[in-house]
Amino acid sequence: MKHVLLTVVFLGIACVAMAHELLSPNGNLKLNVVLDSEGGPVYSLYYKGEPVVEPSALGILMEEADLSNGFRILDATNSTFDETWMPVWGEYEKVRNHYNELTVTLSQPAKYDRTMIVRFRLFDDGLGFRYELPEQKNMNYLTVKDELTEFNLTGNHTLYCIPGDYDTNEFAYTTAAISEVREAMERNLRKKGYEAKATSFTVQTPLMIKTTEGLYINIHEAALVDYSAMLLNVDDKEFNFSAHLTPDKLGKKGYLQLPLHTPWRTIMVSDDARSILASQLILNLNEPCKLEDTSWIKPQKFIGVWWEMFTGGGGTWAYSDYYKAKPGITDYSKLTPNGHHPANTEHVKEYIDFAAENGIDAVLVEGWNEGWEDWVSYRKDRQFLFDKPYPDFDVAVLHAYAKSKGVKIIMHHETAANAADYERQLDVAFQFMVDNGYNSVKTGYVGSIIPRSEYHSSQWMNNHYLYAIQKAAEYKICVNAHEAVRPTGLCRTYPNLIGNESARGTEFEPYDGNKPSHTTVLPFTRLIGGPMDYTPGIFDIYLNFMNHDNHGQIHSTLAKQLALYVTLYSPLQMAADLPENYEPHLDAFQFIKDVAVDWDDSKYLEAEPGDYITVARKAKGTENWFVGGITDEHARTSAFVLDFLEPGKQYIATLYADAKDADFEKNATAYQIKKGIVTSKNKMNVKLARSGGFALSLIEATPENMEGGKKWK
Repeated sequence: MKHVLLTVVFLGIACVAMAHELLSPNGNLKLNVVLDSEGGPVYSLYYKGEPVVEPSALGILMEEADLSNGFRILDATNSTFDETWMPVWGEYEKVRNHYNELTVTLSQPAKYDRTMIVRFRLFDDGLGFRYELPEQKNMNYLTVKDELTEFNLTGNHTLYCIPGDYDTNEFAYTTAAISEVREAMERNLRKKGYEAKATSFTVQTPLMIKTTEGLYINIHEAALVDYSAMLLNVDDKEFNFSAHLTPDKLGKKGYLQLPLHTPWRTIMVSDDARSILASQLILNLNEPCKLEDTSWIKPQKFIGVWWEMFTGGGGTWAYSDYYKAKPGITDYSKLTPNGHHPANTEHVKEYIDFAAENGIDAVLVEGWNEGWEDWVSYRKDRQFLFDKPYPDFDVAVLHAYAKSKGVKIIMHHETAANAADYERQLDVAFQFMVDNGYNSVKTGYVGSIIPRSEYHSSQWMNNHYLYAIQKAAEYKICVNAHEAVRPTGLCRTYPNLIGNESARGTEFEPYDGNKPSHTTVLPFTRLIGGPMDYTPGIFDIYLNFMNHDNHGQIHSTLAKQLALYVTLYSPLQMAADLPENYEPHLDAFQFIKDVAVDWDDSKYLEAEPGDYITVARKAKGTENWFVGGITDEHARTSAFVLDFLEPGKQYIATLYADAKDADFEKNATAYQIKKGIVTSKNKMNVKLARSGGFALSLIEATPENMEGGKKWK
């Protein structure tokens, strides 16, 4: 890591490396940019007069050019921008994009005659900056060796982080001081028998930080296009971070051609944790929507043939146990069915019936297509076919049946990480979807990537994910990508990217589980880049309903599972449990039926990373609000006022809360429901059990629904 020298020197004839300053619109954040003694660009960031990021180096090292020093400032211009835009879907009906910008043009004189621009945008809630290389005589094709961007912090702050890895984001979070995080993280990894691929001590972004002074910082990137994903090298002695770009397996970190710009590097800053959650900085740094028609993009709730494959009940994705089958060659009609393949016509009809009866928009079906018998994906050029259903899955019958019930079916494209073959099949696959009434697909990239030179987060793969989204848009198909690179706000530009996984979700619960604090960290980390398909709504907490030998359990109360529909924002929300597990708790299931998936407004009422979150959201196009609150392994009382409601109006409040004796380990399914009439003046005090939560619906009162209602007590 380069240690910045603050000495200001003369470069060239009478050219002084003067400091350039930029203030955020409200004046709370201040940016300084200067050249160090070697002509290297350096930035520093202050919040309310106190340093947040100490002088930190900027630059990129290419195989063909060193763009880190020897510069002079050719030009520096300031501008301001203020607009309000309307997302296709989101947490807010309108988003304000207001920043002050500093554009610094750097020149390497003499024999190189090279130019680099660093563009800084300072918002009230943080900083974004990127490198830009305009077309020029002495540079064209470039190969990235390293990006030298630094984030030098002010002390031994607390991190909420997962280890750096080129292929996966599916780790449990570690919370520790910078000086202790290496040992704590390695201890957690050893328990799982895991060894990271990164060659240095790295963590992933979004990285959440709480300073020793109580300040909240979040480091990430925005608009990741045609570039490698950024990890962060950790200097646990000096408390500094630097960019670590994901290489390909040849060690190359990017292949570029001018003109170009990098993704934005982002730093959110606030003395209030709620402001980090409410920030729209990542979206604002992405390009506006590129789709002319977005009327076909609809947020939705869904159920799925999915969970029964995870819980030990014997269900499998494969139609047959003949592991030597070859998609497109083997005649699957001649194979012996294994008898435990849930993705069959009659079983899927049962899910469609449940969805129709309960106002659920769609049904996801996994394991419907040829190729699931053999998971040696890295050895095969073709793992799956995406237009060839198994013999027991009648596409035409199910299309007609679902249509008659007003239900959509969500396609599943597991690629086994063979992105090259998936691209070859995309047009055929998407046309098959259109022909059979599918308008949404869940993609998956489980395994080692093909092309074999790539990792999940390398440049080629990032371009692949975007290509798949763009191609899907041509067919008016929404994409929910699993095992892909963690998101960076591209859903603004391509809102048919309606969901991502890219973190530990509910599927890990039957195995080693997710910590009670997991869902109180995710909104501060993974969800900063975009919504997550977490798959909440598990009601059978103890997981032994299909296999009595399964001793796993969800580390959550039932009431907390309801709260996740509000605290974990997503326009795509799954009711992840089996229909039969909802039947004993239809009174609680009512909240899943009622809760919205698209919003006009969001109010973060309480928040502390790793501890608790309470958020209220106003349903799109209505006066109805929904509130969710969750806690970690510690019981607590959530206290808030309903002052976000419209004054003078009455609302029917229904509270779904932990019972007095609820406990995520001992009595997880104990809950209570309370109803009453409230106004904006009502104060709420809700007790949350250990790893508990609550969900609250606030429905605008009418003469019809107020009949017999009593005031809230």
